Amino acid sequence: MQIDVILGLQWGDEGKGKIVDYLADQYDIVARFQGGPNAGHTLKFGGQKYVLHTVPSGIFRPQLINLIGNGVVLDPVVFQRELRSLEKSGVEFHRRLLVSRKAHLILPTHRWLDAASEAHKGHSKIGSTLKGIGPTYMDKTGRNGLRVGDVEQPGFREQYEALKAKHLELLKIYPPVDFDLAGAEADWFQSLDTLRSLTFVDSEYYIHEALASGKRVLAEGAQGAMLDIDFGTYPFVTSSNTITAGVCTGLGVAPQRIGRVIGITKAYCTRVGSGAFPTELDNETGEILRQEGQEFGATTGRARRCGWIDLPQLRYTIQLTGTTELCVTKIDVLNIFASIAAATHYRYDGQTHSALPYDLNRVAVEPVFKTYEGWQCSLDGIHTFDGLPQQVKTYLEDLETYLGVPFRMISTGPEREKLIIRD
Repeated sequence: MQIDVILGLQWGDEGKGKIVDYLADQYDIVARFQGGPNAGHTLKFGGQKYVLHTVPSGIFRPQLINLIGNGVVLDPVVFQRELRSLEKSGVEFHRRLLVSRKAHLILPTHRWLDAASEAHKGHSKIGSTLKGIGPTYMDKTGRNGLRVGDVEQPGFREQYEALKAKHLELLKIYPPVDFDLAGAEADWFQSLDTLRSLTFVDSEYYIHEALASGKRVLAEGAQGAMLDIDFGTYPFVTSSNTITAGVCTGLGVAPQRIGRVIGITKAYCTRVGSGAFPTELDNETGEILRQEGQEFGATTGRARRCGWIDLPQLRYTIQLTGTTELCVTKIDVLNIFASIAAATHYRYDGQTHSALPYDLNRVAVEPVFKTYEGWQCSLDGIHTFDGLPQQVKTYLEDLETYLGVPFRMISTGPEREKLIIRD
């Protein structure tokens, strides 16, 4: 058996949670492979809205195993809060939620370091969610981190104190920021009891044995491919590999185990925080997109920057991820527009290009737009591609031509049932 992958092709917030939830019934295991509580996967069904940060989006399917892989960084306090919310919603998860022993832990001082570092950058700040993600991955690569499996070891408290002491020394180089360490530590150690109540696994063995026994596995990515630490708009990126390669390192599987790669893109484009955004609409149209799409971060609440879809950017991430099929979300947000646009090329260095420059943050890029007629009607009640207005079909079919990959799913609203499956 092979692992199928769902990931975002833009700067995150593409609507991955809904698609994972929809597809989950076709699988036995849903596994998160990277990122941390900076993710916000929103699902809406049964008249209720749910936001997940660390828990995989398959948790609402009662027969499924959900695995938090070794590539994830986990804050026990945020995680406990999320689990309590699931309990209040009547979701039973204790037998179905597994945590990799090799996943790294976010300490209170990681969050303190994150806040101090971001405050120190001033106007050059990256736009961190201040969840301690970056400092935790830094300790991971610096070989200082604490892992989930360490909480089972007798020397855990000593390990914790040693890492905290290192962080306190580092904090001396930054201007002071308000942080209640004693209160944060009390919450953190209390939340470890909830973490210990779950089943820890050696996820690389667990996934290997599951595949060998014929189990179907869906890997769920967080953030988006343009936030990849290696290939995104560096330094305005996240701290992990958000592309398909991250599945291999984040779950412990070989490349030949990868099967379908389902890339998610909005029908337009958004970004949170700082960094390049060639098609951004810093005008009335961008504000309309923001309000119609309710483009406010599920994790931070911050307003997202909005713009038209960017095809050079999507071609780039499709290439990086090996995307085999596409899903477009939020097509309904465009219902009100008389015309819409898509960037087909960039102009920079006096020439027209289809490729991204080495440093998109520093090169003055002018997008070349193609305009499409809008449909100006609701898409509610439409369940087939053929039933869509001709303007929608023309728009999507033209995008397919540019991108070279078919749209297999078209989301016409946030609810679970508002999804067109295309053969």
